[in-house]
Amino acid sequence: MTQPASDEPVLFAEDGSTWWPALWGPLFAVIGAVVELVTGGPVHWSQWLVVAVALGGGALVWVQARRKVYLVRLTTATLTQGREVIPVDTIAQVSEVGVPVGAKVLGGGWTVPRKTNAVPLRLSGGSVVLAWARDDDTLREALRRLVEPDPN
Repeated sequence: MTQPASDEPVLFAEDGSTWWPALWGPLFAVIGAVVELVTGGPVHWSQWLVVAVALGGGALVWVQARRKVYLVRLTTATLTQGREVIPVDTIAQVSEVGVPVGAKVLGGGWTVPRKTNAVPLRLSGGSVVLAWARDDDTLREALRRLVEPDPN
């Protein structure tokens, strides 16, 4: 597997998730503590702290996993799909590539991830693989500019 160099310009990028879902658990705990405070009963500060840490920690693990598995990054040298990295010079064609039954999905999944669209790519060996992105048109266009330069 080829690892992208840090000095390569990023032509297209989609992170798998933002970090804001990690705030859901702590926010829930704050709302619970405020409700207890407003209703005049005893406020269970330590229990709400445990709830905030447990839910926030679980959400952090979830967000970190999504950021790795659903990462899409295109540089001048590599295309990263989840944990899979392929060199751009192995991509032979982007335009008008049909999708054969059983085409391999980049990133290691059985199907393209939910809420993403497939971008079929023909590799230099003749096989067809499925790249994917939420903004598939932009990814397709960026790949086309790299792989199929304008003849003019």
